Amino acid sequence: MGLRSEGARDRPPDDAPAGAPPRVDAAVARFMLGSLVAIAVIVVGAFFALREVAIDEAIGDTRDRVGAEARLVEAAGLRDGIVRADPAALRHLDDLVTAQVLGDSIVRVKLWTRDGRILYSDEPALIGDRYPLGEEERELFDTGGAKAEVSDLDEPENRYERPQGKLLEAHTPIRTPDGTQLLFEIYQRFSSVNASGARLLTALAPPLIGGVVVLVLFQLPLAWTMARRLQRGHRERETLLASAVEASTQERRRIAADLHDGVVQNLAGVAFGLAPLAADAQRRGDGAEAAALREATATLRQGVRDLRTLLVEIHPPNLESAGLRVALSDLLSPLEAAGIDTSLQVEEVPRDGGSGATEHDTLVYRVAREAIRNAQAHAAPRSVSVAVTRPQPACTRLVVTDDGAGFDAEAREQRGAEGHLGLTLLEDLVAQANGSLEVRSAPGAGTTVRLELPAR
Repeated sequence: MGLRSEGARDRPPDDAPAGAPPRVDAAVARFMLGSLVAIAVIVVGAFFALREVAIDEAIGDTRDRVGAEARLVEAAGLRDGIVRADPAALRHLDDLVTAQVLGDSIVRVKLWTRDGRILYSDEPALIGDRYPLGEEERELFDTGGAKAEVSDLDEPENRYERPQGKLLEAHTPIRTPDGTQLLFEIYQRFSSVNASGARLLTALAPPLIGGVVVLVLFQLPLAWTMARRLQRGHRERETLLASAVEASTQERRRIAADLHDGVVQNLAGVAFGLAPLAADAQRRGDGAEAAALREATATLRQGVRDLRTLLVEIHPPNLESAGLRVALSDLLSPLEAAGIDTSLQVEEVPRDGGSGATEHDTLVYRVAREAIRNAQAHAAPRSVSVAVTRPQPACTRLVVTDDGAGFDAEAREQRGAEGHLGLTLLEDLVAQANGSLEVRSAPGAGTTVRLELPAR
């Protein structure tokens, strides 16, 4: 299991280089694209919503229409002989249905008995067939009224309606002249529902879309202003970060110079002065005094060495004068003194004039210093390796690997909460250099810090 921390996690959009301020035109374009998508979603959603409304209205209209057509058939089309399948009664009803009921929207008419027998249909093949009526259709014989729904064309009694496509069917009871109750059924084209929905959408879409467009136009200047502020804030953040880094560098340089020219020189002078005193005490035969002076001298010299190591960590003067290899070697020296195996590989870059550290070298040094410091302080490694390569011209890759204890994501978060933010703080600097910083570790598997700095 690895822990990955990308230094460029807050990169700007794809159309802007990493570390660069976001482009105003790109931000506004994304806003407009999002608005167009929102309009499309609204239109599609409105269409389906209006279509549902149209279906409900169509079902209601079909329910009303079956009542009107049933009254016409009951008054002018039904004869008592229809129950006995009298041919004359059937012809009379068929003439009325064909002339006044069937049309562009109504495509089928059926007349049912209570026991599910079809007494009449404009499709003669259905006459005399029996099919069980549904519970709701049977209830109509007792309660009256009308019922409408979308037709289930998979039912066998609807097999002749299947070529018509989606249909609405409606039922209502009627009576023959002698009072025999029958169930009147019509089938209406569903296409009329789509047409009704399209009409509703055509009527409502222009004001709806127009309102959204006006809202977008009102928001466009606001989006432009916010994008400009974001761009300005990004630049100010870059400036503040650069100023903070420069101030930190200057302060490190000042502290290092003060310590080197003051405390370090004074301690070295005291150690230098104590050495003759120890020799003189030895000549006088005062072994205790000589031992005390030699111990004090050794302590002072070790203090000087420790201070010089600290100066290298605070500000490495040899990075500019001697180059990256020497500076990294100085970082590894305390580990070697502690018995830790070290390995250093540096592919130097030829410099005009022969000296002077590049911006990449400075950042490489800082990341390497933090990685080595963390390994020594927290990982108890047996070996640490540092490799600096140039896979392409002006590109730099740093890999610091140790075989120490390693850590998991929770451990790194805990250390961050406790204030140990060394690599985390460096991530912004890496992002500003268009680079990436990756930390991979797992408990017991060591840690690898990988820095990539591309050509500018």
